Amino acid sequence: MTTTRTPSGRMGRAALAAGAALVLFAALPGSAHAATGTFFYHSTQSGDLEITDPDNGECYLLLQGADRVDNHTDTVARVYYDQGCEESADLLVPGDGRDFRTDPARSVQFG
Repeated sequence: MTTTRTPSGRMGRAALAAGAALVLFAALPGSAHAATGTFFYHSTQSGDLEITDPDNGECYLLLQGADRVDNHTDTVARVYYDQGCEESADLLVPGDGRDFRTDPARSVQFG
């Protein structure tokens, strides 16, 4: 017995494959999951520094610790006392800033 494949069967499989590829593509991290704007910080050793359009969820190291931070992104910035984004120091909404003169901030995470 032989089976005959119809064009609609191939079209259905092609549509299914295209749909699966679209789902995988949508799940990948990309610019849609990034903050827009700049996070400014100051280090007594490194001077004025910045992080532009940071990815949400990524932990960013603040070089030599920051004694001042300013969040000019469009998302919340969580500032930490440690280098691994675990020991929370403060939560900055867009437009907020804070001084860390006695205990410098060492990392930040967005989103």
